[in-house]
Amino acid sequence: MFSYCTDPEALSGLRWLSCYLTTAKHAGFYWSFLTVLTLLAITAPTALAFGFAGASAARSAFAPFRWIGKGYIAVVRGVPDIAFFMFFVIALDQAFEWVRHQWKCPDWDAPIRQGNDFVVCAAAKLPLGTADQWIHEVYGFFTAALTFAIVFGAFSANVLFGAMRAVPKGQLETAAAYGMTTRQTFWRVLVPQMWVYALPGLSNLWMVLIKATPLLFLLGVEDIVYWARELGGTKTARFTDYPHGDWRLWYFLALLVFYLAFTKVSEVVLERLMKRLTHGQATLGGSS
Repeated sequence: MFSYCTDPEALSGLRWLSCYLTTAKHAGFYWSFLTVLTLLAITAPTALAFGFAGASAARSAFAPFRWIGKGYIAVVRGVPDIAFFMFFVIALDQAFEWVRHQWKCPDWDAPIRQGNDFVVCAAAKLPLGTADQWIHEVYGFFTAALTFAIVFGAFSANVLFGAMRAVPKGQLETAAAYGMTTRQTFWRVLVPQMWVYALPGLSNLWMVLIKATPLLFLLGVEDIVYWARELGGTKTARFTDYPHGDWRLWYFLALLVFYLAFTKVSEVVLERLMKRLTHGQATLGGSS
């Protein structure tokens, strides 16, 4: 905050605005953009790992693995995202606490499920009641990121499964004819070539993931939507040094610009990546 911001009532014009935009709450708003970017940086590779595992399992010759892979894809894709997010975060948190409860409190004789309440011993709580606030926030972000990864992992698994099936079988048969094992054929022939077929679907999925980040607000994480609503709402002099009317339109316009700019950068990067992957390769449209 600037030195002239000591008396907000004496300010006007650009000086008032500069002081208003540098308050501690606005620092939280600016930090929340990093929260969204961090979520994307963590979720994207984790979801891709879940997707690769799910797609590999779905095409496995071992029936139980195949059932698990196809079941994961079908169940998660079949449940509305918002319902899955609202339910799964609670279930995931309770699953973690249940495991800790069995380990840390083996002598507990009371039922864990008591009506609508889920009761575990104090030592099994996540985070502990004595933990600092930042630990609670990090844990909430972790469960949200894991939920995002599991949901979008199912969609990426479906994309990768289709991409694996799109690789010409003749190439796999040629690899086998040259004496490659099934594992060698998978890693040296199938996986390198499937990305050309998978990238368009994964690109669309990346865009959907970007648009889904406001769901963090529903999961209790203080993201950019939370701060835009919090700061943009009407503020009176009774509750703040910088009173103003309903400015939510301007805050959400700022979010619109952020998302449009980010998706445009993503489109440019993905287009260049696609050109690099297809360089010198034959595609359905001919040589590239």
